[in-house]
Amino acid sequence: MFNIEKYREIKGFLKKTTDIIAISKNHPIESVEKAIKMGVKIFGENRVNEAKLKFSDIKNNLPKIELHLTGPLQSNKVKDAVKLFDVFHTLDREKIANEFKKYDFELKNKKIFVQVNTGNEETKSGVSSDTLAEFVKYCRYDLNLNIVGLMCIPPINDIPKNHFEALRQLANKNNLKELSIGMSNDYMEALSFNPRYIRLGTLLFGNRK
Repeated sequence: MFNIEKYREIKGFLKKTTDIIAISKNHPIESVEKAIKMGVKIFGENRVNEAKLKFSDIKNNLPKIELHLTGPLQSNKVKDAVKLFDVFHTLDREKIANEFKKYDFELKNKKIFVQVNTGNEETKSGVSSDTLAEFVKYCRYDLNLNIVGLMCIPPINDIPKNHFEALRQLANKNNLKELSIGMSNDYMEALSFNPRYIRLGTLLFGNRK
C-alpha cells in the first residue's frame, strides 16, 4: 500500500518548484485511492490501457487529479492517451509528434516533455542529443506542440548526476525550462538540478507486482 509517511517526508524538503509524481504502474487501484485520500494529486502511469482502467472514473469524479504518462507511447494509443493524461514525459520520435498534432485541440492545455537518450543506449527510447535541437524546433514551431522540458533515464551503471547535468545543458540550449529527472534510486542527486518533477514508484508503493 501507499507509503504516505515517506511521501510527506520527501515532500517536506522539496522546493516549491518541484513536484512528486507517484508512479502507480502495476499497483492496484486500492493503493491509488488510499494515496488520494491522503492528499496526493499527481500520479504517473506507463501504459495507456492500465491507466484507463484505473483512472478514467477517478478523473471524471476528481478533476483535480493530475495524470502523467511516464512510459513509451505507441502511435495507436495516442488518441486515447491525449484524452486521459495531463502531462506527457516520453515524446521520443517524430511519428508520435505527428500523431499528437492530429489531436492538438485535446492537447491545448497539456504539457509535453521530450525524452532524451543521454546514454545513447540502443535498447532505450529517446531522441539523441545530436538531433534534439532539430526535433524540438520541429515540434514547437512546425507542429505547435507545447514542449516545456526534457526527460531522461540515466543508464543503470552510470553516475546519474552526469546525465542530469547533460540534460540541463541541453534544456538551456533549447530554451526549455523544465526537467523531469530522478526516480526512487537517484532522486536525491536529481534535486540539485531543480527538477520540475521527480518520478517515485517503488519508494512510495513498494515493489511492483
